[in-house]
Amino acid sequence: MKLAKRVKALTPSSTLAITAKANALKAEGHDVIGLGAGEPDFNTPGHILESAQNAMNEGYTRYTPAGGLQKLKESIIQKLQQNQELSYVPGEVIVTTGAKHALYTLFQVLLDEGDEVVVPTPYWVSYPEQVKLAGGTPVHVEGKEENGFKLTPEQLQDVISDKTKILILNSPSNPTGAIYSSEELKAIGDVCLKHDIMIVSDEIYEKLTYFGERHVSIAQLSTELKEKTIIINGVSKSHAMTGWRIGYAVGNRDVIQAMTNLASHSTSNPTSIAQHAAIAAYDGTQEPVEEMKKAFEDRLNKVYEQLVKIPGFKCVKPKGAFYLFPNVTEAIELTGFNTVDEWVEAVLEYEKVALVPGSGFGAPDNVRLSYATSLPVLEEALERIKNFMEIHQK
Repeated sequence: MKLAKRVKALTPSSTLAITAKANALKAEGHDVIGLGAGEPDFNTPGHILESAQNAMNEGYTRYTPAGGLQKLKESIIQKLQQNQELSYVPGEVIVTTGAKHALYTLFQVLLDEGDEVVVPTPYWVSYPEQVKLAGGTPVHVEGKEENGFKLTPEQLQDVISDKTKILILNSPSNPTGAIYSSEELKAIGDVCLKHDIMIVSDEIYEKLTYFGERHVSIAQLSTELKEKTIIINGVSKSHAMTGWRIGYAVGNRDVIQAMTNLASHSTSNPTSIAQHAAIAAYDGTQEPVEEMKKAFEDRLNKVYEQLVKIPGFKCVKPKGAFYLFPNVTEAIELTGFNTVDEWVEAVLEYEKVALVPGSGFGAPDNVRLSYATSLPVLEEALERIKNFMEIHQK
């Protein structure tokens, strides 16, 4: 059977092979530590679970509007007003089946064949693939490690062509944990306004910022930038609700309406029960969010100190999200491997620690470690990696 060209163009995930091998080792009874988790290791807060149960008991188990419940849209609008002083109306909000679905649907309604999308590297693995699925062309620009992995306005200016339509910004970033300041965003925004480029601002990790850092949305900086920005967000990371699959997009009414029309012919509405749970997430107490954030910050501080002591590891300390993204080129040289992917596979084979190679994020010199797991497990994993380096140094 002949597959569609759009599917053939997709780049296979660099994590699939390592994940399959880790699962096989677990099945054989090995004690494998996986540090690839892209989700909080906390359960969804109790008041949200209770809200979902009540929704089921009260019969809220039927279809909702394709773009989401009006009440949830109002909760999202209130949250944006309170947290970022951004004003929207329900017609500028779509609730989606996770933030990933919001991004996918957005690219489908915005991109035509050959349109270019600037994707700073390191990037979340699905950005370039979703762009390609919509007929667009990802244009990668390296966020230099010496600049905290962040794109500069000069770099953006250099890659703009008459086909450039969108810039993707992810702050706080997956996989680097980098956070853009207001000044950095303003400078990038000025370039976008000058060239009439739309901004897709992925803010899914906005609540997970550390060391007094504060998330700023580029849409906050001016009326003009707000009009050019589509914000992507959701409850997955902030409220430990990854499995509930509730995300959203807010911005230009025409774009949101087009996304809603497309959703009505693809996924229909997000799960009704999960939408009621998301209302409770935003309208209820935010204490669990703060507790989770504090736990992540504590882990980060302790694990980072141990990580940078491992021979061959260099790491920019992240300020958000829940990942470490060390450069391991020296570790590769010390142990005689050819690539990071080979080194990652060897660490799994010998020490039973599963890491995510940076090649999947457009950064082949790095690996991603999630600290969304318990501190004792993290410390054991780092001890095993240290042991691997000591044994395999040439």
